[in-house]
Amino acid sequence: MDAAQRRKSGGINLPASMSETSLRLETLSSSPSPMKLLSSPLKSMSPRTISNLSASSSPSKSVSSCSDRFIPCRSSSRLHTFGLIEKASPVKEGGGSDAYSRLLKTELFGTDFGFSDFPAGSFNGGSPMSPSKNMLRFKTEQHLSGPNSPFSPSILGQDSGGGLSGEVSTTPPKPPRKVPKTPHKVLDAPALQDDFYLNLVDWSSQNVLAVGLGTCVYLWSASNSKVTKLCDLGPNDSVCSVQWTREGSYISVGTNLGQVQVWDGMQCKRVRTMSGHQTRTGVLAWSSRILSSGSRDRNILNHDLRVPSDYISKLVGHKSEVCGLKWSHDDRELASGGNDNQLLVWNQHAQQPILKLTEHTAAVKAIAWSPHQNGLLASGGGTADRCIRFWNTSSGNQLNSIDTGSQVCNLVWSKNVNEIVSTHGYSQNQIMVWKYPSMSKVATLTGHSMRVLYLAMSPDGQTIVTGAGDETLRFWNIFPSAKTPAPVKDIGLWSLGRTQIR
Repeated sequence: MDAAQRRKSGGINLPASMSETSLRLETLSSSPSPMKLLSSPLKSMSPRTISNLSASSSPSKSVSSCSDRFIPCRSSSRLHTFGLIEKASPVKEGGGSDAYSRLLKTELFGTDFGFSDFPAGSFNGGSPMSPSKNMLRFKTEQHLSGPNSPFSPSILGQDSGGGLSGEVSTTPPKPPRKVPKTPHKVLDAPALQDDFYLNLVDWSSQNVLAVGLGTCVYLWSASNSKVTKLCDLGPNDSVCSVQWTREGSYISVGTNLGQVQVWDGMQCKRVRTMSGHQTRTGVLAWSSRILSSGSRDRNILNHDLRVPSDYISKLVGHKSEVCGLKWSHDDRELASGGNDNQLLVWNQHAQQPILKLTEHTAAVKAIAWSPHQNGLLASGGGTADRCIRFWNTSSGNQLNSIDTGSQVCNLVWSKNVNEIVSTHGYSQNQIMVWKYPSMSKVATLTGHSMRVLYLAMSPDGQTIVTGAGDETLRFWNIFPSAKTPAPVKDIGLWSLGRTQIR
């Protein structure tokens, strides 16, 4: 009872288990006046320093000092990581309550606690002033991109060029697609002619490659690398063009004597022979039902295998040899290019061209219709022109033109991505991959020692084959799969090697 009275008289309530001597608060021996306290040296010390004065200032030598107060440094506190957001006060007339509250918190707690630092939608209620249901729930800190922050875009090399937003996108930039610079297979093709006006290579939808070599046509199966001799035209004729039907069962062959032959590619039997041209048939093009042929006699003949006549219509418009011919994917329009530097567009019923495009200044052999956009046509000019031009066949307008620096021999659109491949002759003999419509270069491939006159694409759209007067066929794996954008991996069939096609 005496101890309790002493604790009460001392002004401190201590537990019964704690003695009076276990805790003592030291007081100054004499109470200075307020004026003396202000003038004392203690006025230059912070409260933390005062609380840590050594025991030497106390009359007692055995009593240790202690403090009963901690003053935090708000500028280094991360108070915004806790949901300590008070309830918003009602908005007064004239508005401005939210702006004032944000300004006040910034002044009191520093810029790290401003509401501009919270990303939009980080609170369940959608408003930064909405109270959190769990007041003390710890939130993941959002790293800011201040000038001294290690997450700054300028440090990461992702500077967006300014702006008030301090957030850095968590999505890494998409790396550019890598295209192998070397062919993964090379076939020897003896007697493959170096003639700009011929079209001697085509790849069927059944994965069989047809190549015209001298007087013969050979079939190479990409599935098992088997080579089959389809036909031999004899010593008095030669192969000038080959073209598979869209189904890949039949193949047409244009000859130097002006004939058009149709063969069954599976049984290696000739189905039909059609005449009509006066001289060599250098280019062929199939639609779903019609076979069109272009010749040095400047004419285009349309053949229909369902009728007995050799041809059903003749298209006259070019003033020199026809060397480029392509049907659109919907079979409505036929584009033809000639050595007269003209690009003509025909529809399936008219006998006169619906478009005459004369911007090219050299022969137009390279022609390709876009599989991604109806009415988009690409064409390439020869040595004196060197340009790839894009056309809207609905309006007849030229959409774009780019100077490639060398003769354009072939064009083909990718089926899987919106890109186009061009092969070139004089003077660089390169293969170029372009992204459309920006026409930025995806890749430039070299390997042929002569101009790359022949080009075809695999049925899956991932591989192209190129042929040149250097008597080689080179296979390039340049496009991704239609289902996944990952690069196509080589398999055993495509092991690097060199074999003969006959």
